[in-house]
Amino acid sequence: MPVVNMHEAKSSLSRLVEAVASGEEDEIVIARNGKPAAKLLPIEGSRKGGVRLGLAAGKYRSISLEEFNSTDDTIAAMFDGSEVEPSR
Repeated sequence: MPVVNMHEAKSSLSRLVEAVASGEEDEIVIARNGKPAAKLLPIEGSRKGGVRLGLAAGKYRSISLEEFNSTDDTIAAMFDGSEVEPSR
């Protein structure tokens, strides 16, 4: 939780609001004469953000590129209707 003085807050308000809105900072305290006077917080639900990556980490085993590509012929056959021996 960074603390900024009133002068810095006035001169860089846009940057501070963006830091809180984007989630870069949870909150920013604005101080007057070295004493906390106000707190800048995001409005609930307003955080910018995309999809959180890595939520499935460790849930699936890793496979090689060759193993991944081994079903290409089977999948292609499903699309064009031909029959292919399933790979093992």
